[in-house]
Amino acid sequence: MYRLICRDGNAKRGEFTTVHGTIQTPVFMNVGTAAAIKGAVSTMDLQGIKTQVELSNTYHLHVRPGDQVIKKLGGLHKFMVWDKPILTDSGGFQVFSLAGLRKIKEEGVYFNSHVDGRKIFMGPEESMQIQSNLASTIAMAFDECPPHPATREYMQNSVDRTTRWLKRCKDEMARLNSLEDTINRKQMLFGINQGGTFEDIRIEHAKRIAEMDLDGYALGGLAVGESHEEMYRIIEETVPYLPLEKPTYLMGVGTPENILESVERGVDFFDCVYPARNGRHGNAYTNHGKMNLLNAKYELDSRAIEEGCDCPTCRHYSRAYIRHLLKAKEMLGLRLLVTHNLYFYNNMMEEIRGAIEQQRYNEYKKAKLKGFAEGEA
Repeated sequence: MYRLICRDGNAKRGEFTTVHGTIQTPVFMNVGTAAAIKGAVSTMDLQGIKTQVELSNTYHLHVRPGDQVIKKLGGLHKFMVWDKPILTDSGGFQVFSLAGLRKIKEEGVYFNSHVDGRKIFMGPEESMQIQSNLASTIAMAFDECPPHPATREYMQNSVDRTTRWLKRCKDEMARLNSLEDTINRKQMLFGINQGGTFEDIRIEHAKRIAEMDLDGYALGGLAVGESHEEMYRIIEETVPYLPLEKPTYLMGVGTPENILESVERGVDFFDCVYPARNGRHGNAYTNHGKMNLLNAKYELDSRAIEEGCDCPTCRHYSRAYIRHLLKAKEMLGLRLLVTHNLYFYNNMMEEIRGAIEQQRYNEYKKAKLKGFAEGEA
């Protein structure tokens, strides 16, 4: 259940209550695709860096180790030792981006596994069954992720199919949640709005899925090659047609700047691989932009990555030491950077929530963007 606490312009400050705890929004979900955060960060670490939600992927866990294996072991929460909310992506994006050869039919998608090449079929019912086996807190509807760019005709047909699939997802989830052996019988379902950069298709689709009274609504198919300006325009045009009293999730976005701009346009939920991926490549997020710890100028720098940062990395380790670890190819260097970056994102979301409550979001956003633009500390 979502409770809208207050608004500052279009920015929303809410609370989303689930069977695994209450999520304070806006929120950034920390991405653990295969039930682990890349960079050797454990769920114990996540507990100490303000993580509220962990996100895992249906496709990857279905391929390996198998959702039936995870069900036999008590579900994803027990498997990865995490007692807070988990959102599972439906697998749709991965089917369309990783699978290579595939056939899209009304019943679903036929494709080959990117791991061992075996033939797999996934449709709305299969995606819901896999996610039910995983027993995540929030399941995402199975949708088609159209290519960018796509013709208007292709996009319209794709969106119409996604709407039909959503109805099937909703019916299948209701059935699964009624079964005695279902681990999480209070699993929630978010629908996904598609339409590329065709705002009229987006708006019409938003109206149609809003009528289905789902637990939340996502904007999919953005940050796939269009400009930031186009993305912001689509968010601005579409969000007003999604229910205000339900959470809005912008999938796969993004940079701190993207998040700040999207919160201003009414988005509640975010996820992105950037903090972990950039950390694994030697980059740290700070209030003065991104810094590359591999640079020679940090060789004798005894300061923390960011002075005043309360993350475990900054409380104990210097830029010089982390640079040494990276140069020596020690995994600890990646772990320390990923931990810092996730904390930076989670802490920024906490600041965003406070700024909305105090009705000073615009002022906060401007100051934050100004700091990012200043460059490396």
